[in-house]
Amino acid sequence: MRIGELADAAGTTTKTLRFYEDKGLLPSAERTPAGYRDYTAETLTRIDFIHRGQAAGLTLLQIRQILDIRDQGQAPCGHVRDLLDTRLADIDQQLRQLHDLRDTLAGLRDHAERVEPDMCSPDDVCRYL
Repeated sequence: MRIGELADAAGTTTKTLRFYEDKGLLPSAERTPAGYRDYTAETLTRIDFIHRGQAAGLTLLQIRQILDIRDQGQAPCGHVRDLLDTRLADIDQQLRQLHDLRDTLAGLRDHAERVEPDMCSPDDVCRYL
């Protein structure tokens, strides 16, 4: 299938497909006698995997590592599990930071419950921050 057909089927753009190919996420496509890229149906499965990896928050480099392991004929399951463990730990840390930020903002908001402009010092922009 040609690059435009593949892009439509994958819900992406031809530019993205060329980028994936340049970055080694997709194998170089065979070329037709006229020089057009000619992708196999398996390429669509690979693009779907790339999109699922991105949706899980993996980087393209991490996704490429997984694909490289698979391309070498090995099962990448252990590597994927380790990446997902790391991603979960990162998200847990971000959630803790967001919770702390929320508590800080709520405290500031509580402090600013009553607006008292006459209490503001000319040296401060706003005493609530």
